[in-house]
Amino acid sequence: MIQFASAIRATALAACAAATPTLAGAQDFVNVLTGGTSGVYYPLGAGLANIYGETIDGVRTQVQSTKASVENLNLLQEGRGEIAFALGDSVAAAWAGDEEAGFPQKLDQLRGIAGIYPNYIQVVTSQESGITDFAGLAGKSLSVGAPASGTELNARAIFGAMDMSYDDLGKVEYLPFAESVELIKNRQLDGTLQSAGLGVASIRDLASSLPINVVAIPAEVAQTLGAPYVAATIPAGTYDGQETDVPTVAVSNYLVTSAAVSDDLAYQMTKQLFENLDTLKASHQAAALIDVEKALDGMPIPLHPGAERYYREQGLIE
Repeated sequence: MIQFASAIRATALAACAAATPTLAGAQDFVNVLTGGTSGVYYPLGAGLANIYGETIDGVRTQVQSTKASVENLNLLQEGRGEIAFALGDSVAAAWAGDEEAGFPQKLDQLRGIAGIYPNYIQVVTSQESGITDFAGLAGKSLSVGAPASGTELNARAIFGAMDMSYDDLGKVEYLPFAESVELIKNRQLDGTLQSAGLGVASIRDLASSLPINVVAIPAEVAQTLGAPYVAATIPAGTYDGQETDVPTVAVSNYLVTSAAVSDDLAYQMTKQLFENLDTLKASHQAAALIDVEKALDGMPIPLHPGAERYYREQGLIE
């Protein structure tokens, strides 16, 4: 494992030369497509860009804040990014060309790099709202994520599995994480549904500002939805004032690239991800859940040949 003296810099541009860089290609450019700055994708993307800039010869990197999964996948298809974070159900929908999910046509240029960590569906309300269970959301106001984002696709799926719909809510807001939290703080919103890694900054901010309830999603919802959803638990103490474990569902995140990216660059992006996990953990705790042994689990699209080469070297593909 390569260690670095410099800390991860969560900046929009992150690149510098390493003393002994790894060869990829002359003047490769890597635009890392992430999500909102208050989520998990952005700090992890900044950390990943910094690693690539330090370990891959001739690579310049940029971190782009986006509306996350759906936008990221469309940008990859258009050749406007080299690697992106995305939820597994969004990736599957993009490959299928699911128009309702935001993909009017099959995104046939998408290629897989790695499965990384699970997103936990986290429904959080102010204690003042009186909402203590999912049914209690009826007639209340809830933000379900940016329009047609991966979070919002998750929200639709969860409501359907609970035999509810947005029509049951008193008011629906389609806002990014940080904006949702600000409205709850200002007593203009009762709750927020966020699909993110545990300990996401937005909910930590909310929990430190006012008493919250973390609302349970029963395990049978995962059974109803099926893959890529699985039953999961938000451990007690994840957020201030959360004294008990809370059941929920989770869905895997993936790093995705484009068929237009060279085999050498895709190989190095995969290799340097796994060889520098200790460094990546400094950017967000979610990186602690990234495991090369699970990187191919449930991959919903074809692997990039460069990534496949790395997994063959590791004995994960025969």
